[in-house]
Amino acid sequence: MPRKPPRKTVLLVASGDLRPSANKVCWPAQLAMERAFSRAVARLGFRVVRAHKFKPKEGHGFIGSQKEGIDVFSRIDPLAPVVVAEAVWQYSHHVLPGLTTHRGPVLTVANWSGRWPGLVGMLNLNGSLTKAGVRYSTLWSEDFRDAFFMDGLAAWLRTGVVRHRTSHVRPLSRARVPGRARVLAREIAADLLRKKSIMGVFDEGCMGMFNAIVPDDLLASCGVFKERLSQSALYHAAMGVSASDARGVLAWLEGKGMKFHFGGREATELTRRQVLLQCRTYIAAARMADEFGCETIGIQYQQGLKDLLPASDLAEGLLNNSDRPPVRNAAGAVIRPGEPITHFNEVDECAGLDALFTRRVHAALGQPVETTLHDLRWGDWDRSGSTPDYVWVFLISGAAPPAHHIGGYRGTDSLRQPPMYFRLGGGTVRGIARPGEIVWSRVFVEGGRLRMDLGRARVARLPRSETERRWRETTPQWPIMHAVLHGVTRDQMMARHKANHVQVAYAGSAREADLAMYAKAALAAELGIAVSLCGTRAKGRKF
Repeated sequence: MPRKPPRKTVLLVASGDLRPSANKVCWPAQLAMERAFSRAVARLGFRVVRAHKFKPKEGHGFIGSQKEGIDVFSRIDPLAPVVVAEAVWQYSHHVLPGLTTHRGPVLTVANWSGRWPGLVGMLNLNGSLTKAGVRYSTLWSEDFRDAFFMDGLAAWLRTGVVRHRTSHVRPLSRARVPGRARVLAREIAADLLRKKSIMGVFDEGCMGMFNAIVPDDLLASCGVFKERLSQSALYHAAMGVSASDARGVLAWLEGKGMKFHFGGREATELTRRQVLLQCRTYIAAARMADEFGCETIGIQYQQGLKDLLPASDLAEGLLNNSDRPPVRNAAGAVIRPGEPITHFNEVDECAGLDALFTRRVHAALGQPVETTLHDLRWGDWDRSGSTPDYVWVFLISGAAPPAHHIGGYRGTDSLRQPPMYFRLGGGTVRGIARPGEIVWSRVFVEGGRLRMDLGRARVARLPRSETERRWRETTPQWPIMHAVLHGVTRDQMMARHKANHVQVAYAGSAREADLAMYAKAALAAELGIAVSLCGTRAKGRKF
């Protein structure tokens, strides 16, 4: 039987990666974070006790599997205050089963760091808890001493609840939506419901992201139906791609000016062999999308495919680009020439539905149709002083379309994926997002229904030195976007956002971005999704 912890004691759990190498490398950062958090709790007269021990043989103290997590929670008093502390990326399904039946206060906590993506892991867990209907509170801090954090922690220790201000969120019904946007939304919604759309899903549940799986009935209400595809079938198809076809893709990319940083050591450097395997994956994915009639596709990669092939991110970035290497189907016809085959990274189906809406709305409005998700990775003030605004780091593992980058393909290079996460390597699609107006959005599940948040932002141009600093603080191999959100503070975004991912798409101007946002919001509402607008338009103008 679980023992009731002593008075003024909180239990701490730490969900980890499924990959032992990542858990071992990241443990020192997690330990430092736990110590800082414990000191903060002690200043308020409470004590932190870990609910599971450090594992000397493994070299870390993370919960490393769903099985282990269920065992840990079976030994926790169901009424005890529990903190899920995250300094690194974590697999939410390791702790989600135990949290679904825990009746005591739950607090998720992350360190405000780009180098160690606890923020990303915590946001994924928050989104998963939201979908599962689990009550929780959430906090974040750079040093666990600031007033915002300490006040929130004191409130949670006293009452079991932390409340954040979310006055930046308004229901779409309270906004003035342009008539053109409403008409367009009705037309696209009617077409979707009549003709339907197929979403190709190459194995669900990437990295335990429960929040990224949309129940079939909710998708069906939008006219979207899953084609469940296997990553083993994708691997088989990739192995069937000819060497000459793969070389043709690489030659096409190099002819466009994309630079690959090749080396000779498979274990730590990018090699031509790795990239040619990625080119095979790109061709195979395009052909399977064509064969099954998929408007959108998502590749999990983690787990399973990572043990067979280099990273899929190069293939994903190319699929999302209108200008991409031509791929022919079995009949010899080029598959969707001049169009993206919209891909949602890490098979995040919420992002996939969002990307489908974006593609259709932007095509109808004559706006750029390339879209991608990014990790809501980190943020900081511009240390160079070139802008007074708070600038977010949107970052993803290489799957961004080159059309989003300064210079397009010529401004895009490819580096080997970090060995800690990508044992077999593979090249990224790295670039600096071009300045411009964007729409950001997120579909999520709460209360058994689909919801969607949308907002407006601009991509800032920062000095190269500031970009390099931000890359050093995160993952320098990955594409980066410098995002300034309109009318949404850092803490408001963290308090409201229900995912580790955020969807982005460019428009030609601020006015055109506003219209695209309204049209996508109206489309979602037409399909029965509960829609909210976050923040303001450019220059503080209300929606």
